[in-house]
Amino acid sequence: MKLGTHHFSYKIDSRFFDEFEYSLVKNGEVSIDLELNKQETMLILQFTGKGSIYLTCDRCVSEFPSVLNIDERQIVKFTDDENLEDNTEEILVLSKNEHEIDVAPLIYEYINLAVPYFNRCDEPGMTEWCDKEMLDKLEKLSGASAEETEQNNTEADPRWEALKKIK
Repeated sequence: MKLGTHHFSYKIDSRFFDEFEYSLVKNGEVSIDLELNKQETMLILQFTGKGSIYLTCDRCVSEFPSVLNIDERQIVKFTDDENLEDNTEEILVLSKNEHEIDVAPLIYEYINLAVPYFNRCDEPGMTEWCDKEMLDKLEKLSGASAEETEQNNTEADPRWEALKKIK
């Protein structure tokens, strides 16, 4: 490639996620645009992506779509040094003899980093995905009704009452 800016586009779907054995994401459609700025001693990769991925709700175990926005940068340095252990989160180090870089692991990592920590389909705008039957079963199998749970929360532990008298 010549020095300067180059553009690449990728369409990510379930076939991409199938390549990674223990992927958090199994299905989705994401469009990734890669802007590669080639310079004399480095590459600057700017990843931008939009789309949706399907996640499993932590409460009702139903699958629901989640909007995904990616904006990440990766710097790749070239060096003559044989010791290539200088990789950091934002800087990858390659020897000057290498002429290819596999961006699939980077795209996979950026998608997984965009997955929310808690996956819940009962948030505003997502309630149509929530499996009400599953939630009813879980409540039934929990052994305690909602009234009992609320009553237990309002009753004070006698040990705490004794501590309040110390003031």
